[in-house]
Amino acid sequence: MPGPDQLSAVFSALADPTRRAILNELAERNATVTELSAPLPMSMPAVSRHLKVLEHAALISRTRSGKWRASHLEAAPLRDAADWIGRFGRFWDSPLDHLDAHLAAVQAAEQTDKKDL
Repeated sequence: MPGPDQLSAVFSALADPTRRAILNELAERNATVTELSAPLPMSMPAVSRHLKVLEHAALISRTRSGKWRASHLEAAPLRDAADWIGRFGRFWDSPLDHLDAHLAAVQAAEQTDKKDL
């Protein structure tokens, strides 16, 4: 499990919709700043700043090949964030489990009532 500072950096990076869009793109393929900038309504320097935030959060790595610098998704910090969030799953799963149990009891009671008629 990552330290609290790493987890904070991941959640901070994920809080921005542009950075989430960049991660979605990088989930499909490695890409350069130019390629990542094309669909976004901002300049390449602005995209570069977003990439630095993602790199600081260890959500991406960047490699250089000649004059090109490609960004690559690093999934481990996302898994760590999902694991942390998953610890709270009982808070949203538990009420649904209770609802399922209640519906099953109601259906069983209805079946019993039909048999008694």
